[in-house]
Amino acid sequence: MSHQSTLGFSTSGRGTVDITDAIARIVAQSGVQCGLAHVFVQHTSCSLTITENADAEVRRDLETVMKRLAPDGDPAYRHDTEGPDDMAAHVRSVLTESSLTVPIGAGRLMLGTWQGIYLWEHRTSAHRRSVVVTILGS
Repeated sequence: MSHQSTLGFSTSGRGTVDITDAIARIVAQSGVQCGLAHVFVQHTSCSLTITENADAEVRRDLETVMKRLAPDGDPAYRHDTEGPDDMAAHVRSVLTESSLTVPIGAGRLMLGTWQGIYLWEHRTSAHRRSVVVTILGS
């Protein structure tokens, strides 16, 4: 059995959006009891991550690390078509993930107690992002 949905999410600029509940709803709607949920973001300047959902400081600290690894406006960047955060956003996306796969058991995402699925916006301005969720299983 398979099921596929595309979700739209609005971001308010750089940072994370918790999309766990939206993905869980698609799993429930699919009727799959045992299988996989594959989540894919259709953009090159944002990403997906599974990280702690209990303390927002974790996500703030991850952003701090990314600022060090891929600073905005680095003079070494040649690609800056959309501004000083353009290439930094692409680097951040490459360093993280454009897709995730989460097991499904008993009709639910098998995330750990403190895990959440996040869309991570790497641009400084707000964007509308598309996420494709594909459910496979029985």
